[in-house]
Amino acid sequence: MSKLFLGNEAVARGLYEAGCRVVSSYPGTPSTEITEFAAKYDEIYAEWAPNEKVALEVALGAGIKGARSFSAMKHVGLNVAADPLFTASYTGVNGGVVIAVADDPGMHSSQNEQDSRHYAIAAKLPMLEPADSQECKDYIKEAFELSEEFDTPVLIRLSTRVSHSQSKVEICDRQQIELKEYVKNPQKYVMVPANARNRHVVVEERQSRLAELAETSPLNKVEIGGDSIGIITSGISYQYAKEVFGDKASYLKLGMVNPLPTKLIEDFAKKVDKLYVVEELDDIIETHCKKNGINVLGKEIFSLIGEFSQATIAEKILGDKRENVALDVNIPVRPPVMCAGCPHRGLFYILAKHKAYVSGDIGCYTLGAAPPLSAMDTTICMGASISAQHGYNVAGGEDTEKKSVAVIGDSTFMHSGVTGLINTVYNGSNSTIIILDNSITGMTGHQHNPTTGYNLKGDIAQTISIEAVCKAVGVRRVRIVDPYDLKATEEAVVEEMAAEEPSVIITRRPCALLKYVEYNPPLTVDRDKCITCRACFRIGCPSISMKDGKASIDATSCTGCGVCSQLCRFDAIVGGKENV
Repeated sequence: MSKLFLGNEAVARGLYEAGCRVVSSYPGTPSTEITEFAAKYDEIYAEWAPNEKVALEVALGAGIKGARSFSAMKHVGLNVAADPLFTASYTGVNGGVVIAVADDPGMHSSQNEQDSRHYAIAAKLPMLEPADSQECKDYIKEAFELSEEFDTPVLIRLSTRVSHSQSKVEICDRQQIELKEYVKNPQKYVMVPANARNRHVVVEERQSRLAELAETSPLNKVEIGGDSIGIITSGISYQYAKEVFGDKASYLKLGMVNPLPTKLIEDFAKKVDKLYVVEELDDIIETHCKKNGINVLGKEIFSLIGEFSQATIAEKILGDKRENVALDVNIPVRPPVMCAGCPHRGLFYILAKHKAYVSGDIGCYTLGAAPPLSAMDTTICMGASISAQHGYNVAGGEDTEKKSVAVIGDSTFMHSGVTGLINTVYNGSNSTIIILDNSITGMTGHQHNPTTGYNLKGDIAQTISIEAVCKAVGVRRVRIVDPYDLKATEEAVVEEMAAEEPSVIITRRPCALLKYVEYNPPLTVDRDKCITCRACFRIGCPSISMKDGKASIDATSCTGCGVCSQLCRFDAIVGGKENV
């Protein structure tokens, strides 16, 4: 039987069929759905961890116990998980451990564009790269076999297109894999220097054996078509190349992208007149070829930046540049904005009003950086807002402290903001931290986190109190405000920025898109009172527009939050004030 699966759904199906028992992840687009789909199988224990480092450590612990285990993350999440990743290469596993990392060429939902193959090379771990949903499922099963045969974690590299495209997948039954016996072996699992030195020898020996496997593995496939053009490729780039050339070219499709074969490439090169390497982002395969004396064309013609497409490959190899059709009208851009009723909007309006320096973080609230609010100065990585603000303040002194804030979401605070807060309190900068608690992990699609009171499967879980955590690490000034109440929010911001000690403001209001949130009736504009001052436009609400020279509110999207009505000095906006 076959079904149409997303790539991420197929990965989850592979986990089920492979007998995986434990899945621990942190949500991150484009990898999030893997764990959500895995949670639908009762045979798999699945959880959201506070961050990727913790998630991978959970998977490693389960593997040491003898269970097949798994962790999924996006490419920047692998940065967070790198510490246990590198050491796990030395310890090896007991039950198989597989790690899926989803890269994001084109940066559709990411703050950078990195190539996770570098991690496989640096950590000396095998990496597989599927090209469609069927391979997503099959490669997961193969990865567990490799993990247990070679005593190593195995990386699966996905991309946005593979994770979020659909193709047909053959469904199989679940393998019944028993727990492997755990045998106490500190020389293998306790990575003190004396043991680690011996384990490094094991890693290098394993790499040699994996390199031999790469030469003959069915994961690396040669497809002979025309002999004038040969293409070495992997992942989604294979699909693009195949659509352009069909049987007119020959292909070496690499399913194992670390370690890479050498003789297989040399033999393939002899079969074609001209050899191209088609790989998104960095020149990993190309460098390997040239290092081994194999003449290929790669980044001389292809970019190191962004996604490829069929059109890209046709243009770069064949010179077939397609004409673009342009419209005669100037269509305005439609950048992403915070949703109507978003609880973060009022806070950012206040911060912009007071011209505060805002050290930002990763979440849907990062949209506070966009016009017309333009209320964010920096965004580096998950959890960086608090630490970076502390550095900004200690460098700038007292005047800086009284004009800056850090903003961070509830999930991000639990992910990696707590340690930054501890550093701020311990080292004593008078920093003001604003935790935007919208009761969910919003940006990746409403996943639960330790502050929501529910786990991944929707069961009731222990709720971690943000205010209790802040007080426990030494913050004496902790206050909670409703961000729909602009007056109370402004008072809190002004008073806490002036405080002579570290302080925390928690803006607490559920995400407007949560199903249990009840909206007030939509607001309306009294056109007789509206003087077109555009004060209501300063918050950038998508429900507000101009119509026939007056402000107008779209009744189909307005949630009645009342924030805009608090900006109108002429009482032209009416209704929907029950929330304030």
